Amino acid sequence: MDSERQAKLEFAVQMTCESCAVKVRAALEGQPGVKSVSIDVGKEEVLVESALTSAEVQALIESTGRRAVLKGIGGSERDLGAAVVMLAGGEKIQGVVRFLQLTEGRCLIDGTIDGLEPGPHGLHVHALGDLTQDCLSCGEHYNPFGRQHGGPGDSERHVGDLGNIMAGPDGRASFRLEDSQLKVWNVIGRSLVVDAGEDDLGQGGHPLSKQTGNSGERLACGIIARSAGLFENPKQICACDGITLWEERDRPIAGKGRSKSNTETPAAHL
Repeated sequence: MDSERQAKLEFAVQMTCESCAVKVRAALEGQPGVKSVSIDVGKEEVLVESALTSAEVQALIESTGRRAVLKGIGGSERDLGAAVVMLAGGEKIQGVVRFLQLTEGRCLIDGTIDGLEPGPHGLHVHALGDLTQDCLSCGEHYNPFGRQHGGPGDSERHVGDLGNIMAGPDGRASFRLEDSQLKVWNVIGRSLVVDAGEDDLGQGGHPLSKQTGNSGERLACGIIARSAGLFENPKQICACDGITLWEERDRPIAGKGRSKSNTETPAAHL
């Protein structure tokens, strides 16, 4: 289900003076879904407590003309774990999805995926973190209790059944979900897959309805990895290829176009 619970988002933001902070604060404060804003110009850091998606908060910050990169995510309670997955598929689909364990019984899933066909797409955690055959080797839906496929609000469902996300006319799906069965510590090392079609949530008449939701081929996938919580990511430069925090914002996560010598690259939407 969609989540309206608050989460804390830590952004690195290009700021050089107090006037920068004033503009960023003005863009955020008073916005529906934004509870609080804290800014440290010296550290180029903005902490936002909000019920908006991370993409929506980033867009508000960048409306001031300053670049922003999400560095950490946390809840209002003690740190129970966070994870991230970089999704890729075909020539145009890419996205980032983050998992935050808000409480022992509630997991927040915040993501943005670009390059999809407009309309609903099934989203599932799969059992294996194996990309040797792209998404085909990710295994079946994560289903430790041996149940039939269902919707995220059903008691009879795979733990990995996250329902559908909706891509708009521009091919972007931006979503913020909350789940009662998923646990961050159980999905790290597994995979997240977005499908071509709509998940029927186990209610259709197709033979695959109770197995996969008959949501079609696997379009994009990635391995779920542990990620930084609040103030746990001090990275300013990637040791593996020398890309700085701000250069990385304009480059793909990996592969062609990552090199510093290539300046004509699509945004990574990190």
